[in-house]
Amino acid sequence: MNRRPETALVLARILLLPTMLTKILIAVAIVLVVFLIAVALQPNHFRVERSIVVAAPAAVPFGYVNDLQKWNAINPWAKLDPAMKSTYGGPPSGVGASHAWAGNGEVGEGMMTIIDSRPSDLIRMRLDFKKPFASTATAEYIFRSQGAATEVCWSMSGAKNFISKAFGLVMNVDKMIGDQFEKGLADLKAISEAGAGK
Repeated sequence: MNRRPETALVLARILLLPTMLTKILIAVAIVLVVFLIAVALQPNHFRVERSIVVAAPAAVPFGYVNDLQKWNAINPWAKLDPAMKSTYGGPPSGVGASHAWAGNGEVGEGMMTIIDSRPSDLIRMRLDFKKPFASTATAEYIFRSQGAATEVCWSMSGAKNFISKAFGLVMNVDKMIGDQFEKGLADLKAISEAGAGK
């Protein structure tokens, strides 16, 4: 029985293996380079903003946001994890008031601190996220009087690191955060208008 053709075939396959492996490695390297370029071209900062008109004077919705224990009643992320642990520090409201939370994977862990509070005008908070990713952002509530009503604008902005840039390639962060802002603002509207009606 002649084994030369089989041996030649085996040798040919062995000789072609490095060529195929090289092609696979080159393809993987190209995909990786394209991915890194796509991530690098993402914006360095993000901003998410939503607004709503509340049929109440500015002082009413301002009061629900300026007191972080009251704010937790309109916190959309608290509804994602009813077992979320919350602790409060500093004064009851205004500059220095803080709220730390620890929850499930949807809520994560972090701390928010009021760093600027101008009655019936603006509240600015520093957000320090620990989980799922460590980052820092700024949240703002702006209250604009419109006669007997108030437009409330809620925004969040911050720098994007490599992980958040990569995450942004596959997830619409504006929609993800913006949807929660819309739910929170709807609750703020309902609770403020009920409170103003009393």
